[in-house]
This record gives sequence, C-alpha cells and structure tokens, in this order.
Amino acid sequence: MEQHASNRWFVLAVLFTARVTMAFQFQAVAALSPVYMTAFGVELSDIGFLIGLYLAPGLVFALPGGAIGHRFGDRRVIAFGMVLMLIGAGIMLAAQSWEGQIVGRLIAGIGGVLLNVLMTKVVTDHFAGREIATAMGVFINSWPVGIAAALLILPVMTSAGGLTMALAAIVAATACGLLLFVFGSRGNAAEAPGATASQRLSGVRLVATIIAGGIWGLYNGALTMVFGFGPAMLVERGWSLAAASSTTSVTLWLVAVSVPLGGFLADRLGHRDIVMLAGFLAFGALLLIAPVTGNVYLVFLLLGLCAGLPAGPIMALPSVVLEAGTRATGMGIFFTLFYAGVVFAPVIAGHLADQTGTASTAFYLGTALLAVCIVMLFVFRVLLVQSRRRGETIC
Repeated sequence: MEQHASNRWFVLAVLFTARVTMAFQFQAVAALSPVYMTAFGVELSDIGFLIGLYLAPGLVFALPGGAIGHRFGDRRVIAFGMVLMLIGAGIMLAAQSWEGQIVGRLIAGIGGVLLNVLMTKVVTDHFAGREIATAMGVFINSWPVGIAAALLILPVMTSAGGLTMALAAIVAATACGLLLFVFGSRGNAAEAPGATASQRLSGVRLVATIIAGGIWGLYNGALTMVFGFGPAMLVERGWSLAAASSTTSVTLWLVAVSVPLGGFLADRLGHRDIVMLAGFLAFGALLLIAPVTGNVYLVFLLLGLCAGLPAGPIMALPSVVLEAGTRATGMGIFFTLFYAGVVFAPVIAGHLADQTGTASTAFYLGTALLAVCIVMLFVFRVLLVQSRRRGETIC
C-alpha cells in the first residue's frame, strides 16, 4: 500500500511536469505576439485565432477522449499526443509562412488535447477517493506554471536570438517532456479500479452539467484575456515586450498559489459559492481597472491573488450532480464546454481589439464573461433547489 501511494505521487509529479510543457507551448504565441505580428505581418485578430487554434481540437476530441484512451491505453495515447506536440513545434520552427504556423499549431493542439483529457483521467484513476482534491489542485497548477514560464523565458530568448531561438526552445522543452513521461511513467501507470458501467446522463443532471461546464469554459476564457492579451496591452502603453511579459508572468505565478488557496478556503469554510462569487467579483473588477491604472504592478499582483480562487470550487461542481456511472459522459461534456470557452474567447477578443484599436478591449470582455459566470452559478443552484423540492435526489 505504501509503495502504491509513493508510486501515485511520483506519477502525479511526472504528469505535472509533462503538462507544464504543454502550457509552455500553448502560451508561446501570446508571449511572442508582437514579434509574430512583425515577422508575419498579421493583426491581433490573427494572433487570437492562432492562440485559440491550439485548443480547438478539444471540441472534437474531449468528449470521446476517455474512450480513445480505453481502446488504446492511456499511456500510449498520452505519449502519442506528446509526439504530435513535438511534430507541431518542429513545423512551426521550420515554417516561413503564416500558413505553416497554422498547420503546426493545429497538429500540436491535437496532441495537447489528448494529453490534457487523458492525464486528467489518469490522475483521477490514481487518486479517486484518496486526496483527489489535493492531487487535482497540484495537477491544475501545471498550467499557470507553464504559462508563466513561457512569459518569462521566451521574450528573453527572442531578444537574444530572435523568433527562431524561442521556437527552438519550445521544441526542446516538448522533447524533454516526452522523454520524461515515457521513462517516468514506465511501470507506474495503474489501471482504473473497478470500472462502472456507463449510464445515460439526462434531465436535471445533464442541464446542471452543461451549466457547470459553461462556467468553467467562460472562467477560463476570462483568464486567457490576461495571459493572452496582457503583454500586448502593456506594450501599447509603452512597455518593452520583456517587461510586459515578465509582469504578466507574475500574475500567472500567483494564480498557481491562489488556485489551491481557493480550494482550501472553500473546504475550510464550507461555502464554495461564496469563494467563487468573491473570486469572480474581484477578478472582474481588476480586469476593468488594469487597462487604465497607473499602478500596473499592484493590479497585476492582485489579479494573480484573486483570479485563481474560483478554480477549485468550479471543478467541484460536476461532483455535485454526477454519479459514478455518468461521470465519463459528464466530464466529457464538461471539458467540451471548457474547450469551447478557451477557443472562442481569444478569437472574439482579438476581433474586438482590432475593431476598437486596443488590446484593452480583451480585458473588458473578460469582465463580461465573469458576469455571465455569476448568473450561471445562480441558475445552477436554483435548478438543484427546485429539483430537491420535487423530491429528486441529486447529491
């Protein structure tokens, strides 16, 4: 038993580190957006499209992702996904055209979706019923860590060796992540214990799951406004790319702290909704202030401390309505809506930024998305209360 516990924490460490490389690759376009615009003669709307394109395959592969892993094996499919990420990174390094960047980004994104969905499943398999909240908190934090690392490292590498050196660094990081996963997960990947037969998800449970997934998608869409358009917004205000990216990276490092803090506070206080609402309101207000404030460092610091608070409680929403037999389908729906949010939000933000002539518009869009999250959370709770009054058992 002790050996198994040790193995599962080691597996979590391997998955965390490998997923950091995915976030590092995802963030590359946003971190280097001014350089991309100059090198390829594109606009912010094109940058927004390329940012969202990485996660677009999730609209297709998130729902059947668990079945794909079950058919071919989680470890094999994750490794295959990382190979696709490596191929995509290589194409982007070699491509001299914007079309080549699109092709490479899409291939890498297909691999990234397989990695993201199945790694989440593997963490659940290892920790179900045993410190799952802690494990998920650690796992989720691989995303802001990778994004912050990209914001910190890639602009510096661009200054030293141009866009080519930065793209080469992404290839190297992805290769290292693949090797770590292949050798680190060998002999440690456990099968899910006692799989439960699939049941149909319908009625209140289906609607509530859709609402929960919508909240997760819109919330993450709001987050992409910060790390997707934060550097461009600060560059517009006269900052250097390196200074703008490093300042934005501080926000992401602090998000890595506030995510587990939000989960701890929700469990400690026993009021998940209060933590979510406080996080939504503070996050939304700071997004409104950031483009006009003279104290940029303080606002971006507060963004990091507040933006991550709702993440843990949001991730707990599906557990309120999903039983063991509906969890696979339900989480597929949940993640599909997540991908819809992170794919379309940057594209819409990029178009709005072009129309208004400023990247600050993306921050205002983020506030609007968080306002919708508040409304959806209210509908989620009303739906459950009405269901209980009808005598239906939900949780």
